[in-house]
Amino acid sequence: MSKERLYLFDTTLRDGAQTNGVDFSVEDKVQVARLLDGLGVDYVEGGYPGANPTDTAFFAEKRTKRATFTAFGMTKRPGVSLSNDPGLKLLLDAKADAICFVAKTWDYHVEVALGTTNEANLESISQSVSAAREAGKEVLLDCEHFFDGYKANPDYALACAKAAYDAGARWVVLCDTNGGTLPEEIGTIVTEVARVVPGDHLGIHAHDDTEQAVANSLAAVRAGVRQIQGTLNGIGERCGNANLTSLIPTLMLKPVYADAYEIGVSDESLAGLTKLAHRFDELVNRAPNRQAAYVGASAFATKAGIHASAIVKDPKTYEHVDPARVGNRRHVLVSDQAGKANLVSELERMGIAVGRDDPRLESLLREVKHRESVGYAYEAAGASFELLARRKLGGVPDYFDVEGFHVTVERRHNAIGELVTVSEAVVKLIVGGERLLTVAEGNGPVNALDTALRKDLGVYRDVIADLELIDFKVRILNGGTGAVTRVLIESADGTGDSWFTVGVSENIVDASFEALHDSLIYKLLRSGAKAVS
Repeated sequence: MSKERLYLFDTTLRDGAQTNGVDFSVEDKVQVARLLDGLGVDYVEGGYPGANPTDTAFFAEKRTKRATFTAFGMTKRPGVSLSNDPGLKLLLDAKADAICFVAKTWDYHVEVALGTTNEANLESISQSVSAAREAGKEVLLDCEHFFDGYKANPDYALACAKAAYDAGARWVVLCDTNGGTLPEEIGTIVTEVARVVPGDHLGIHAHDDTEQAVANSLAAVRAGVRQIQGTLNGIGERCGNANLTSLIPTLMLKPVYADAYEIGVSDESLAGLTKLAHRFDELVNRAPNRQAAYVGASAFATKAGIHASAIVKDPKTYEHVDPARVGNRRHVLVSDQAGKANLVSELERMGIAVGRDDPRLESLLREVKHRESVGYAYEAAGASFELLARRKLGGVPDYFDVEGFHVTVERRHNAIGELVTVSEAVVKLIVGGERLLTVAEGNGPVNALDTALRKDLGVYRDVIADLELIDFKVRILNGGTGAVTRVLIESADGTGDSWFTVGVSENIVDASFEALHDSLIYKLLRSGAKAVS
């Protein structure tokens, strides 16, 4: 049976740029466009040429090889001729394959926001689409607030959609701009629209304000649309847009969609989806959502011992898809709720061979549960757990010893009279029998310690050269100034891999040093470094 083609339209670089805290440079946009082009989406919407210098510069040349490179902008202003609308000229001159116009389709917005008549708005839609077609561009029309507009005045909302289609728009995109429409409403309204505009010319643009943007997009597909708009990791204005990182595997791995439709993403690209999602988070300097569907670190994580035992027997017991299909992996977490099954499964993944009846397992399990009772969290710090396990079961090379450290924090006036706080750390190490003392300043005690610890590790200097601390989290476990503190550190290296280590102490600096120390040892271990005598 032949499958119908669904087209994916990515608006990460345009609608996603509305996300609080996200600001793309031109180079950021170039890198994201390459990621999307390689993924296999059909359209990459790059932004709004003329609206700001970044987007104007980005559209100075075509940025995709495979995907249709798309510019976004307004239809011509009512009461202004095509030739006298500078915004429209910038769109037509942009080095884009397609133009996605946005137009009001809710009569309330036409009157209040545009201050014009319904008829003048329809004329702007028709003339803009025709002008772009004559300029050789593929044309899309985002019907802004379409679902709210349809509920208020269905005849006018439909007239706007039909005006774009009749003028030659390849896609008429129905936008749930406020994100408040529910899946059952989407299905009903799309069915009615498809009587006026064929489904293979209809798209859906959903926002996540009721956390149903993915569900709404799928409902629209079932009702007839054949283009889905969304963003990487669901970023976007307010609560975000439909998450293509969730939609893509659903369309490819769930039979109700996979058997009926095909998209431009290959199985090979799908297998790189988790890495791509994390790479994108790095580019926009956001911490990955551990609970994200398919690609999150917790998406295939099991904590309870009874679940882990079942997964060891057959992963299908608690996994709805094979994590390898999306480039993720199974995580059997080790915590105070763990049983032997969790331990054995995780040790096997680490390459630590141990029999299920090995008495050392009981000792390790007791140690884990004791440490978790005083504040450690090994389910979130896999690298620290691996070091603990290897010390108990397989051994960790004695790379270096820490004789001690001290940190000072001084608040003083600098040479120009400014009040500044300076931290200085001194670390005493023994590496290969040689006693070393390193001193470093930092913008805080932990930064100073990190710098001093890594400043001179002798023969290991080159091995740790690409080590980078990328996240630092502190949690106070009980009240008071003498509270126990847990520090969780995420580190990464030049391979692109990252790992978490944990430290616990009543002293935040001591807890931080423990986590930093574990991170260094783990880096040396995974690099295959040898201990020196």
